[in-house]
Amino acid sequence: MHYNCALTVDCVVFSGDGAVLIKRKNPPFKGAYALPGGFVEEDETVEEACIRETMEETGLAIERLRLVGVYSTPGRDPRGRMVSVAFVAEADLGSLQAGDDAADTAVVKDWEHADLAFDHKQIISDALKTKEAPED
Repeated sequence: MHYNCALTVDCVVFSGDGAVLIKRKNPPFKGAYALPGGFVEEDETVEEACIRETMEETGLAIERLRLVGVYSTPGRDPRGRMVSVAFVAEADLGSLQAGDDAADTAVVKDWEHADLAFDHKQIISDALKTKEAPED
């Protein structure tokens, strides 16, 4: 048997006790909050995809990317088999604005109780641990 899966990225940017989230403009999970992210293009690294997707969806230029983890649970995306590489990054939030793929973007302080798409609550929770860990 042969299975295909798509490679995606997700980016966590914290601001105080909140996380930068987009409100999804398109299905699946239309109207739900989600991390900025998307599909990795054929000619880019996961880091480049993370930088590009975050800029496209939030207007933020991110830096200091740190790996949070790889998320590959079958069924995590209703569109099919997706494997996401998640990063936590820093950004100056002065340019925060919703891009083409986002209905809105905001710093959501109560993300733990928000309606989040996919497995993004787990990714944010894991990113908090990564952020608090000492750098190598």
